[in-house]
Amino acid sequence: MNVYSFDPLQDSRWTELVGRHPTASIFHTSAWLDALWRTYRFTPIAFTTSRPAEPLSNALVFSTVRSRLTGSRLVSLPFSDHCEPLVESADELQALCVAAVGHQIERGWRYVELRPSSAVALLEESFRSAQTFYLHRLDLRPDLDALLRGFHKDSIQRKIRRAERERLTYEEGRSESLLRKLCYVLDLTRRRHQVPLQPLAWFRNLIASVGENLCIRIVSKDGRPAAGILTLAHGDRVVYKYGGSDTRLNHLGGMPFLFWKTIQDAKQRGARELDLGRTDCDNAGLIAFKEHWAATRSTLTYWRSPGKPPSTADRGWAMKVARRVFARLPGGMRRAVGSLLYPHIA
Repeated sequence: MNVYSFDPLQDSRWTELVGRHPTASIFHTSAWLDALWRTYRFTPIAFTTSRPAEPLSNALVFSTVRSRLTGSRLVSLPFSDHCEPLVESADELQALCVAAVGHQIERGWRYVELRPSSAVALLEESFRSAQTFYLHRLDLRPDLDALLRGFHKDSIQRKIRRAERERLTYEEGRSESLLRKLCYVLDLTRRRHQVPLQPLAWFRNLIASVGENLCIRIVSKDGRPAAGILTLAHGDRVVYKYGGSDTRLNHLGGMPFLFWKTIQDAKQRGARELDLGRTDCDNAGLIAFKEHWAATRSTLTYWRSPGKPPSTADRGWAMKVARRVFARLPGGMRRAVGSLLYPHIA
């Protein structure tokens, strides 16, 4: 089976394939690839068995991450929670995996990483499990009343009612002002968890590339941002990607209120699923929060070739080092260090 490579940002067949393939997500889109390129200069490449003059029947997309700190590699795709191979058969997947590994070996890069959302059979024998997470998804097909009844009464329903009584100020859109408010609550949250914040340029480039399919939602109390989330939409799915809150105002129910607004808006636009994103398997608090929304949990496995034990994963040690210094840095320095670090931990 012959395999061909192409640039998905330059080849119009890619947009057509993503638009019609049932398992394509926002992370496959040219908008996501473009934001990665604008911010980090991650060069996209895709492999397919379709000839150059033919419509695409399948493809496996990557970004090329070049780093002197953590090594150059192919990742499908950086900063995505998952990126399903767009294939129709195990044979196609095997052929594309072999081509990607050959591309990596020829250039002397460290590894190839795949992030499928489903339990795929990776027939290329060099792939091994590298990291495991949980993925939560909420079925939006029931009506709003049925959905609301399914949410945890104390943790979700009661807090939504509390937020409505508090008359929090609600805003949504993609303005610079809303982005600044979002980054404020994200920074508070990331600082609590000793995790660096993505650079401001990343969020600006996402807004520029994704456009109306991106929405920032903010609730404030007396002019102070209490909580904020960023969601992305593609087809009949909405993805919760970023969120943060001011713990001093959490009792007002701002975060549950924002998710409820997201669900209402998603239903109105005809969405059938809310993707709540990945969660570390040892993050009991976040797992509980997502399951209080009656979301279904599945296992999300990242695969690498050549495989190696998860304990030696580059992202693991890089994040441990970052956490040790991050909590002690002032805001401006935290953002600067985050900008320097993220190109290496994709």
